Amino acid sequence: MSNSPDPIVLAQMVRDARRFWSTEDGRAQWAAERACLGPACEQLFGGHSLELGMAPRLADMCPINHAMQWSPTRELAEHAATLVCTPDQIPLPDESLALVVIHHLLEVVDQPHHVLQEAARVTADDGRLFIFGWSPRGASGLSRLIPNRRRRLPWCGQWRTPGRLRDWLEFVDFEIERVDYCGFHWPGSAPRNAGLEALGRRYNLPLGDTFMIRARRRSQLATVQRPRLALGSSLGAAGLGRATGLARQPDRMAEGD
Repeated sequence: MSNSPDPIVLAQMVRDARRFWSTEDGRAQWAAERACLGPACEQLFGGHSLELGMAPRLADMCPINHAMQWSPTRELAEHAATLVCTPDQIPLPDESLALVVIHHLLEVVDQPHHVLQEAARVTADDGRLFIFGWSPRGASGLSRLIPNRRRRLPWCGQWRTPGRLRDWLEFVDFEIERVDYCGFHWPGSAPRNAGLEALGRRYNLPLGDTFMIRARRRSQLATVQRPRLALGSSLGAAGLGRATGLARQPDRMAEGD
């Protein structure tokens, strides 16, 4: 039996999320995240990219030849270059994408570690994986204490710290290059304060609503084991060494906050 999420449930979640991203607060947060992503991905080149998320496309400044978006159903596909599938079963070859963006999806899907595994699988060795998540330490994280707020997007779901996702990334042989924060605002206001945003971004304060993880595949270095020479053997009869690759971590990740 498949544990893949129900496309109908995903479709309703996408509709709810698109309503949030179309609000004034949602558009302001999206603009802050796009400004954070831009400098990090505009130097990336390659044949294909994929965004797994429910907001408008973020990486439109990236010089990737073929940029794909994701949708759980065909009726919700907004562009011709849309990949229709469940996010834990991406129908693409291994290491085929130069850029993969997971945008606020790991908080709300039932099997987030499966989604992360698939995203890592299709990211090329020289590609980059970006993860956007809601930060529990930001102003919106504090507002989740308001009764009944956790029942609605974007405050629902499991909000995890970059440290927790670092552990998950290690299981798929990825390492974090950098964590950036964006969406700075005072409690009760929207992230539209340009001065506060500039200050928070300049010092990369972990107080923004959103964190952005930039990750890449870890180098799989080979360990060369030198041969042992037996007494009485000649150098010409010495055996050849053997190279042992580093073992991949098992595909098991426990969920948690």
